[in-house]
Amino acid sequence: MDCNGYRQENHDQNLFPKPKVLVLEPPPVFIYHEEKLSQKFHFLKAWDSPLPLEQFLTTHAHSVQAILSHGSCPVTTNTIRLLPSLGLIVTTSAGLDQIDLQECRRRGVSVAYAGNLFSADVADIAVGLLIDALRKISAGNRYVTQGLWANNGDFSLGSKLGGRKVGIVGLGSIGLEVGKRLEPFGCNILYCSRNKKSSVSYPYYSNVCELAANCEVLMICCELNDQTRHVINKEVLLALGKKGLIINVGRGAIIDEQEMVRCLMQGEIAGAGLDVFENEPHVPSELISLDNVVLSPHRAVHTEETLMALVDLVIGNLEAFFSNKPLLSPVLLDE
Repeated sequence: MDCNGYRQENHDQNLFPKPKVLVLEPPPVFIYHEEKLSQKFHFLKAWDSPLPLEQFLTTHAHSVQAILSHGSCPVTTNTIRLLPSLGLIVTTSAGLDQIDLQECRRRGVSVAYAGNLFSADVADIAVGLLIDALRKISAGNRYVTQGLWANNGDFSLGSKLGGRKVGIVGLGSIGLEVGKRLEPFGCNILYCSRNKKSSVSYPYYSNVCELAANCEVLMICCELNDQTRHVINKEVLLALGKKGLIINVGRGAIIDEQEMVRCLMQGEIAGAGLDVFENEPHVPSELISLDNVVLSPHRAVHTEETLMALVDLVIGNLEAFFSNKPLLSPVLLDE
């Protein structure tokens, strides 16, 4: 760019300054696509400031109208109250447990989220974890790479996916995508959800313990809230039984993790496939040592293609807000 072009760009930015957006911690979409996002908005990077968070927020209190957040970064009551000009929180997550929605409702702060953008990717990982746990793919890989095949002979047998009774906890967009993928394998789908779905013919259970007692695989696809925290408890795990598998692509705290570890260690359930954990990024050491457990570092939503689509959704929601237009993926806070 020549000097005249540079002056013109600075002049335009002075006349039309970029809207300021607070980022408490950088979400993956920001890490990978900061340059594209920064063409439209001026990001205030709280994590990069030497100031304590509360002082940083107080310093920018009247200039921050929007926050860009993600699933591992809480937006608390205190944060919202320190920002009197705040009008929008955009989270790159499909889950909302990290945002104080009650305070948003009280203050009239709008919330936009990823909606169903991740559903297909999460369903892929859910089915992948299930196949891995049944057929022992990761365990078999370790058996080969550690030289055990040559020394100890053939690896232990896995189990078939076809014909399995799979109980889905939470038949929302992710649960439906999981069901769609498992049907061609010949799986029998059952489900537990807040309400019976008229759009599907799967057997419905209003009680998660009854669902567990009637299936061989318990697939956790629901959101985390006060009602679902530790809903998968000792009673549910024992109902699932010694031949049962549990797969979790929801949130770690939906399962009582200590009870799950105990059940796995004592053979009360057959195995697990986990993309989420109760105290991320910390994973119980007992899980790491078990060959009947498949672990993934909360990456179900992270594909190159979806991150690109997420950039466009984030930009679209922020542009809509600053242009006083309807959000592209609003959370209905009145519900």
